[in-house]
Amino acid sequence: MNEKDIKKILRDVKKGSMSESAAFETLKTLPFEDLGFANIDHHRSIRKGFPEVIYGKGKTSEQLIAILKNMSEKKCPILATRIDKKKAAGIKKTFPKAKYYPASEALTITNRKTENKGIGTILIISAGTSDIPVAEEAIVTAEIMGNKVEHIYDVGVAGIHRLMNQKDKIMKANVIVVVAGMEGALPSVVGGLVSRPVIAVPTSTGYGASFGGIAALLGMLNSCSAGVSVVNIDNGFGAGYMASLINRK
Repeated sequence: MNEKDIKKILRDVKKGSMSESAAFETLKTLPFEDLGFANIDHHRSIRKGFPEVIYGKGKTSEQLIAILKNMSEKKCPILATRIDKKKAAGIKKTFPKAKYYPASEALTITNRKTENKGIGTILIISAGTSDIPVAEEAIVTAEIMGNKVEHIYDVGVAGIHRLMNQKDKIMKANVIVVVAGMEGALPSVVGGLVSRPVIAVPTSTGYGASFGGIAALLGMLNSCSAGVSVVNIDNGFGAGYMASLINRK
């Protein structure tokens, strides 16, 4: 349920086409609903403009299906992250229309056409092919939140001419997400080229001295390019969400 849904309920009550008791029944699960093992925040779409996102890791298939059933009754767009293939297969038996993205381990369920809420394009850039799974988590997140999203893959600093070949697309973007592992240098390069917000995502891609993404994280936090912000290691979801908030009308 979102702001438009609630306003429609209020209008219907005012017109007399919906009774007060029917309106109460519709709204009674706000602000949250207790399933015993999860408190689903149905109020979040009103506060934040998008429903609560389900983090799949650590949840059983039964718990995930119960949460999805509850949320799907509200006819809201659903995004679940870190859903492995086995859990996704079980979910799709109950929700045949669910769309699974194996590279990013994201799963979506939509009951209506996604409304475009962005003022421009969000561009997702990956430094290497190995960074694509994290980049795709950002893409799925930004798209279901109502944005036009484009991507550029494998344009890291080891061959910077590949990035420069995409200059027109980079300059037209309203928000840019840059995903990189190893030493994490690419966001600084992109940040030095554009006047738009750049969201840097360090990945755990790299050899031993990368320390599972710590080296890339520190490199991005120490960027000398103004306008670069940083999310957590492998957090494509957080980057896509932040990009969406920046890009909203």
